[in-house]
Amino acid sequence: MAIRQHLQDSPVARWTVLFIVATAMMMGYFVNDIMSPLETLLELPRSQGGLGWTPSDYGFFSGAGSFINVFLLMLFFSGLILDKMGIRFTGILACSLMVLGTLIKYYAVTADFPPTAIAEFSFLTFHFSLPTSVAWASLGFSIFGVGYEMTGITVSKAMVRWFTGHELALAMGLQLAMARFGTAAALSISAPIARHFTLSTPLLLALAFLIIGLLAFLVFCVMDRQLDNLGDPRQAHEAAESSDEFRWSDIGAILRNPGFWLITLFCVLFYSAVSPFLKFSTKLMVMKYGVDPDLAGFFSSIAPFGTILMTPLFGLVYDKYGKGVTLVIIGALMLTAVHFGFSMPMHSATIAIALMITLSIGYSLAPAALWPCVPKIIPLKCLGTAYSMIFFIQNFGRAIIPMFVGKANETDPTYTTSMLIFGFTALGATLTAVAMRYVDRRKGYGLQLPNIRK
Repeated sequence: MAIRQHLQDSPVARWTVLFIVATAMMMGYFVNDIMSPLETLLELPRSQGGLGWTPSDYGFFSGAGSFINVFLLMLFFSGLILDKMGIRFTGILACSLMVLGTLIKYYAVTADFPPTAIAEFSFLTFHFSLPTSVAWASLGFSIFGVGYEMTGITVSKAMVRWFTGHELALAMGLQLAMARFGTAAALSISAPIARHFTLSTPLLLALAFLIIGLLAFLVFCVMDRQLDNLGDPRQAHEAAESSDEFRWSDIGAILRNPGFWLITLFCVLFYSAVSPFLKFSTKLMVMKYGVDPDLAGFFSSIAPFGTILMTPLFGLVYDKYGKGVTLVIIGALMLTAVHFGFSMPMHSATIAIALMITLSIGYSLAPAALWPCVPKIIPLKCLGTAYSMIFFIQNFGRAIIPMFVGKANETDPTYTTSMLIFGFTALGATLTAVAMRYVDRRKGYGLQLPNIRK
């Protein structure tokens, strides 16, 4: 009993687990955005070291990370795998898929495809004709995306397993902070590395980091297995209320929950206004604000770097004082203001920095409070399925928005149209968060209550 108590109630054990699984997630975030600052290089002719992509090609590639997750329902099945097979199996599978997808992307960048090589394929009613390098890179990004999203839901469930009744929002905030550090690092160093070495060098670095993440998760598996061997009092408590075994009927219970749908809709709109924006922001800084290409990535990295400190801070606020939905509303409002600000005919680099700082605050506030809300409305036994369904629906926005933005940037190089797309998407997230507050009052989910049990 003393050892069990040490594992579950000792801060050392809990925070060690957090650091290990967050390292795996951080490496995934780094690789997810490793090619975002390379858009201008990818669009250069091959004679100048690029691949000759067009803005539409890049937009297709940027959305490809969600293709298998969305159109082949893999993200939905990822949650079922997690709840049926457990955290350890799913995490190892997820990290391995990220490595495989990145290997394929590396091949796409390094292979000497003929300039006229075109890959043609059809999906449903759509027909695509893409340069071969774009097709291979998109395939790799799609496979990586399966592992990336699977890792996200696995780490989230691991946090709930180890931190419920303790500093759950702070733990999730720190995990997000480490993940955002991966994003910020990718945005900051990818372009300078590619310019001083080769276009493929950042991907080699990405492969090395993913292997480190896989090894870190294997260490977590050892600790988590020890917890299983000693027993989990919290799971025993849940067993007294209902069976711990996931059942297919649990999916129906999730779908009938209005809180689940509001959180899901908010995620679709909020993250569609952030993640795709960061993939286009480096070129935005160059084209609209006249920032040097080697420095543009640092401008874009302001948002994720800012979240590194603020996300855990806002998580701690939620843990101690509550007001989770209020924090979500404020974060969405700030994001809305930022995108409408970027759509204005202002070209000062100082204004761009101010908007990115504001974005970093909003990008910290909403997720720090949002993700700890999910375990308050969904039981642990089907939490993986709930997270996967949220991420699955969220990926529709992340797959479609980059395509619209890529087309908009071709027809309107001032970026006004694309920023308005992001702005109205963020406004929709704000209205959804307000509705979430109303439903919380009606249903009594406790989303405004602190997380730390007295």
